[in-house]
Amino acid sequence: MATSIPVSSQSQGGVGTAPVPHTEHDDHLHEHDDHHDQHWMWKYVFSQDHKMIARQFLITGMIWAIIGGALSSLFRLQLGWPEATLDWLKPVLGKWIEGGKLDPEFYLALVTMHGTIMVFFVLTAGLSGTFSNFLIPLQVGARDMASGFMNMLSYWFFFVSSIIMFASLFLETGPAASGWTIYPPLSALPQAISGSGMGMTMWLVSMVFFIVSQLLGGVNYVTTVINMRTRGMSMSKLPLTIWAFFLTAILGILSFPVLFAAALLLVFDRSFGTSFFLSDIYIAGQALHNQGGSPVLFQHLFWFLGHPEVYIVIMPAMGMVSEILATNARKPIFGYRAMIGSLIGISLLSFVVWAHHMFVTGMNPFLGSVFMFLTLIIAVPSGVKVFNWLATLWRGNIRFTAAMLFSIGFVSLFISGGLTGIILGNATLDIQMHNTYFVVAHFHLVMGSSAFFGLFAGVYHWFPKMFGRMMDEKLGYIHFWLTFAGVYLVFMPMHYVGIAGFPRRYYSWTGFDAFSQFADLNKFISAAAILAFFAQFVFIFNFFYSIFRGRRATENPWNSTTLEWTTPIVPGHGNWPGEIPAVYRWPYDYSKPGAEEDFIPQNVPYSQTPSSNLPYERELAE
Repeated sequence: MATSIPVSSQSQGGVGTAPVPHTEHDDHLHEHDDHHDQHWMWKYVFSQDHKMIARQFLITGMIWAIIGGALSSLFRLQLGWPEATLDWLKPVLGKWIEGGKLDPEFYLALVTMHGTIMVFFVLTAGLSGTFSNFLIPLQVGARDMASGFMNMLSYWFFFVSSIIMFASLFLETGPAASGWTIYPPLSALPQAISGSGMGMTMWLVSMVFFIVSQLLGGVNYVTTVINMRTRGMSMSKLPLTIWAFFLTAILGILSFPVLFAAALLLVFDRSFGTSFFLSDIYIAGQALHNQGGSPVLFQHLFWFLGHPEVYIVIMPAMGMVSEILATNARKPIFGYRAMIGSLIGISLLSFVVWAHHMFVTGMNPFLGSVFMFLTLIIAVPSGVKVFNWLATLWRGNIRFTAAMLFSIGFVSLFISGGLTGIILGNATLDIQMHNTYFVVAHFHLVMGSSAFFGLFAGVYHWFPKMFGRMMDEKLGYIHFWLTFAGVYLVFMPMHYVGIAGFPRRYYSWTGFDAFSQFADLNKFISAAAILAFFAQFVFIFNFFYSIFRGRRATENPWNSTTLEWTTPIVPGHGNWPGEIPAVYRWPYDYSKPGAEEDFIPQNVPYSQTPSSNLPYERELAE
């Protein structure tokens, strides 16, 4: 049996194994745990416990999700009722409401901040930061992350980034207003519009802190998976959640430095007179000195992160959904090795498809055809995953928990959004659809909404392990159906208006006779979006109420097989009070013929399950 790289700082053992002698490290660990119990500052604020840091990421991400959703509701009001009087918002928005109308530059700032918040602060830090932190040590059998101090720093860099970005919302000149992709020259010239001034500077500073946070976290995740697996936990026995988090961390380590470089060069152009992204610029009829730069270079740098970022957002959700589908279908995951292969394939291909965002930049048609070909190929591993999820559900003894509903909803949204991705991956069609609401609908379905459904599924499923209580399932059902219906009611009509050429980022469409026929549909989309946003408060109430008043959880409420359910109901710092269990089998032994129960945990040796052992497993039991 393959074993992991030995780690001297872990006391390992388990059922059917000889105990590892008590070590000085164990004494230090328990002293450290006691220290956490005595000082609330070190337990709740500057904690080095991966589980507390995960909760910090989750709560911060939820706060940002409320802010980002509120901003989208504001600009949907403008889009749905562009002629309406918005004076009732003046107490909130102040000078950005003039004559009952929303300021056009502030509208662009709303769109910019919504995209930035949702992509980076919620779906990157909130999703991956929460569940990578929480599950990696628990599922690989480690006391904590490889570096607890580095892990703590990753959260606090994210927190500082959040404070800077939040403060920019209250600037006199407004927050950044260059779109979440911050394309120059608009983002490179502080004098271009009000949002290109201090708001853009704070955006760049905030993102520098954010990137440092992601790199600290990513290095920690990769190191923990490689070096700190418990005895018997070979790479072929890792749950798919860990494979997804592991590959996501690698993507971040390789791609986020490129955004850092792009931001640094943009700061040089803004503040030091360089011309990396600027050339032949005129403002008010006066030529600027900039020569030789290219804004297309910035697009290449941005999308070299931007497309892997799509999978940094979606792959953790893929891993969690795979785990939840197998657990609640009471079946082994279909095609375990194919699922790992598809994750690896997606990770590799995500680095060579970035320029499909740039078909309209005038690139060489041959180069465009190369990126189109690679983009369409990435549908193959994605299709493998969808097929395996559906095959896992097929004839399963399905338990429709709230987590299971959101996982099935994830698969539905991933299919719907993925199909439109094939259309946009074709350069000929993309050139026609570019910068229309068809693109908005596509990425909100396949990345935004799908990732949110994975996030919700993960919270409902692992909430008992996080807080020792159960979330209310009936409220979970209400939350699911309102959100599922809301998402489709918002984004399916957007495909229709996008095909008709309806442009994105426009403050008002009433000046175009061609689009007046979509007035009622725009109102419908806006109403559905605002209602879907308010439906999320069902989840927020359920979450915080259940922390304090929810039904107490049992040790393994879902009858799962992975290692996190072998810890106490709410694990202390160190996770296992005694020896860490050893691993003997893969993580998906559900409904195995001949077994006494419909699940066999990973830490149960084959010698204890003679009635269900396959021929090769009988050899392992001897």
